[in-house]
Amino acid sequence: MKSEKLKGICKKIWFYVRYFVSLHRFVPYRGTLTLKRKIEDMFDKDTYIRRRAELKRLVGEGVIVLFGNNEAPCNYPANAYAPMRQDSSFLYYFGQHRDGLVGVIDIDNDEEWLFGDDIDVEDIVWMGFTPTVSDLAAEVGISKTAPLAQLSSVCRNAIATHRTVHFLPPYRHDTKIQIMDLLGIHPSKQKEAASLQLIKAVVKMRATKEPQEIAAIDRACDVGYAMHTTAQLLVKPGVTERFIGGQVDGIARSLANGTSFATIFSQHGEIMHGNPSAAKLEDGRLVLCDAGCELEDYCSDHTRTMPVNGKFTQRQREIYSIVEACHDYVLEVAKPGVKYMDVHFAVCRMMTERLKELGLMKGDTDEAVRQGAHAMFLPHGLGHMMGMDVHDMEGLGQIYVGFDDETRPNLEQFGTNCLRMGRRLEEGFVVTDEPGIYFIPALIDEWKASGHCKEFLCFDKIETYKDFGGIRIEDDVLITKDGCRFLGSKRIPYHPQELEEFMAHNAG
Repeated sequence: MKSEKLKGICKKIWFYVRYFVSLHRFVPYRGTLTLKRKIEDMFDKDTYIRRRAELKRLVGEGVIVLFGNNEAPCNYPANAYAPMRQDSSFLYYFGQHRDGLVGVIDIDNDEEWLFGDDIDVEDIVWMGFTPTVSDLAAEVGISKTAPLAQLSSVCRNAIATHRTVHFLPPYRHDTKIQIMDLLGIHPSKQKEAASLQLIKAVVKMRATKEPQEIAAIDRACDVGYAMHTTAQLLVKPGVTERFIGGQVDGIARSLANGTSFATIFSQHGEIMHGNPSAAKLEDGRLVLCDAGCELEDYCSDHTRTMPVNGKFTQRQREIYSIVEACHDYVLEVAKPGVKYMDVHFAVCRMMTERLKELGLMKGDTDEAVRQGAHAMFLPHGLGHMMGMDVHDMEGLGQIYVGFDDETRPNLEQFGTNCLRMGRRLEEGFVVTDEPGIYFIPALIDEWKASGHCKEFLCFDKIETYKDFGGIRIEDDVLITKDGCRFLGSKRIPYHPQELEEFMAHNAG
C-alpha cells in the first residue's frame, strides 16, 4: 500500500516537471566547455564593458580590485561544495564563473585586467576543457591578462605611488588571507578598510536592474512557481518535511542552478529559518515553505503557508487573511518615491488594527506601532532587496543597500532593527513583499513576564495561540515607472479559497 502511494506521488512530480520544462526555453551547452559555464549565464560583451566604464566614472580614481571566489571545501579539500558560487559583484562586472580569478580596473591608467592561472592537463582530465584566462577575458571585452602571482606587483605599485586600492568587504576567509598578503591589512581590519567609494558605486549600479536582469529574475520566479506548487501538490498528513523539502530542492537543481538559499519547510512556521526535519506533517497544522532558486545568476524568493490537510480552520483563516491583506496592500502603495520603511509601518498599522479585531491587541494603533508592540507578531522587516543575491548586496553593508543619508535604520527597537530595506523606492528596484504573523512561545513568555508592551498586547488571548505556528506570504516585486508588479509569469496560489481548491484538485 505504501509502495503504491509513493509511486503515485512520484508520478505526479514527474508529470509536473515535464509539463513545466515544456513551457520553457533551455539553452544548450556551448561546445566542449565545462558544465559550470552555460551560455545563458552571461550577458553580451558590451554589457560588461559598459558596466566597468560606469564603475570607473563613479569611483573616479585609484585601482579597483574585485575578487572572484574559489572552490570551498566541504569536509576535505577535494570534496568541494558544488556548484561553485561566484562572487556576485565580480560576476556583475566580469561575467565569468571560473574559480581563482581576480578582476582589476586601473582607473588612472584606463586599464582593465583579468588575473588567473590557466589550468593544466591534470585538471582537464577531471574537469574537462576550460578556456584560457585570455579567452575568458576576451569574452567580456578585456585584453590584458596575467597569472595570479603578478597581482601582487600591481598592488605594490599602487601603494608605492600613493594610489587608493579599492576593494569590497570580504566574506570568505581565503579572500581575507589574499587581501592580507596583497595589501598588508589584517582580516580583522578589512571590513573597515573596504572602499566606501566602491561600495556606494556598486550599490548604485546593482540596485537598479536592467531590462535583461529583470527578464532573468522573471524566469527565476517561474522556476519558483514550479518549486512551490510542487510542494502544494505533495502536502498531506504523514509525508515528512524532509521529503517535500527535498523535492523542492530537486526542482531548483533540475530547472535552475540550484536554490538561492537553504530551503525553509516546517510546521514550525514561527521559526524564521526552520529547515526541513524528519517530522511527519500532522493533520490540522500549518506548514510554511520559503524557497527560491538561482537561474542565470539571478534569484527568486517566495513563501507560501498551507494547511496540511488542505483546509484552513476558522482560526487559521482569520490570521491568514490578515497576512494576505498586508501582502496585497503593498501592490497598492509601493512605487517610485515612496520609502519602503513607510510601506513597512503602514503594513504594521494594518496588521495591528486587524489583530485588535481578534482580541489579540488593544489600545491606540499608532502608539502601539511606535513602541514596537506589533513586533511580537512580526519581528522582521517587510522585505529586502533582491537580485544576484537573494538578500541583494547584503555583504556590502545593509546601511548602504537598504538605507541612505535620508533614511536611517533604527537598530535599538526589537523588530525594527531587522528592517533590511527602508530607503525610497526607485524604478528598477526589486524588493520582496513578505509580511507574516508568528506566535513564538519563548517571545510570548518573555514579554508577558516583563510586561513589555502590556498596554497593547492581550496576553491571555495570545497564550491560546502558542501552538499556532506562523504564517508568511512572500513574492518578489519590481518597482515600475508608475507603481509595481509581481515578478514571474504565474502567481503561486495563495488566496485561501484558491489555495484550498488547488490542493484539493491535486489531492488523491
